Amino acid sequence: MTTYLLAGGGTAGHVNPLLAVADRLRERDAGAVVLVLGTAEGLESRLVPERGYELLTIAKVPFPRRPNGAALRFPGRFRASVADVSRIIADRGVDVVVGFGGYVSTPAYLAARRAGIPLAVHEANARPGLANRLGARFAEAVGVAFAGTPLRGAEVVGMPLRHEIERLDRSGLRDEAAAFFGLDAARPVLLATGGSLGARRINATMVASAAELAGSGWQVLHITGAKSEVSDPNLADYRMVEYADRMDLALALADLAVSRAGASTVSELAALGIPAVYVPYPVGNGEQRFNAAPVVVAGGGILVEDAEFTPAWVSRELLPLLADGGRVRAMADAAASAGFLDGTDRMVALVDRALGAGGSGGGARDDREPA
Repeated sequence: MTTYLLAGGGTAGHVNPLLAVADRLRERDAGAVVLVLGTAEGLESRLVPERGYELLTIAKVPFPRRPNGAALRFPGRFRASVADVSRIIADRGVDVVVGFGGYVSTPAYLAARRAGIPLAVHEANARPGLANRLGARFAEAVGVAFAGTPLRGAEVVGMPLRHEIERLDRSGLRDEAAAFFGLDAARPVLLATGGSLGARRINATMVASAAELAGSGWQVLHITGAKSEVSDPNLADYRMVEYADRMDLALALADLAVSRAGASTVSELAALGIPAVYVPYPVGNGEQRFNAAPVVVAGGGILVEDAEFTPAWVSRELLPLLADGGRVRAMADAAASAGFLDGTDRMVALVDRALGAGGSGGGARDDREPA
């Protein structure tokens, strides 16, 4: 019986691939023990128990960004977190640690190294975080969602996808999806979404362009997110909803998407062969531009800066695209060529390889050149 400790959390970008791997490990071996390491504050505190896994929590110890009292307390608090994970590894007989980034991953990686047990790492973003940059230096296996991710020893495995996305029968569900959203299955659908909290620029531009879009022969399914500042234009071919609890049906219906370029979003759209206009989030370290790059280079997406996604851009660029069915179909094929539907199995194979290699406990991979 193998005991796995999966470490990660904080955001959906860490939790969703973690849960996809956890589910696959449990599916193939009902006797396996799958434990999840997270914090009491992150998204994992709700999602992990809901999925039926035991959540083990440690304190959230963010790396200090400036000299202050928190910086002075950081070394002691961080050592305590590593010690907490070390006790979990010893008490629960953990055989392998699998990390997905986030606050808890760094102490998990160091505790695994201290215990001499195998470590596997998955990085969802094209620009890796601090935790995974450290863990990759001594992990037995490193999987990344996007080619070119600068992690030592990285192998492209794609994104571990949710079961309902990985096995989505888009054509078989199209009639059900159209009925669910009150649209016509026989006509093309443009899906616009900015994530669970919404995207102000996408929402504003879509609503300002609603009449033109609805008059293009396409239908629009606009998921605004919870903090929307726009009102429904109430047009016959324009469906606005705040939240889609059946996102699988929204994706089954989409012939083209307008969205942010978060790692999970890009990976799901590409895996399903849905071409997209990507409008990267303009704040942060620019990782969303890099997430979308492989699909854009392949021809399956168009990248538009947030400030440039305006009604004028919709009139000049998006409406001609919607009128060119051949180009949309070609983009769909290109998107699929850049995506991975089997990212979960690929990552689980890396975990198996890490287990077979055994823990190095001493950084056996420290001399490798960066990928």
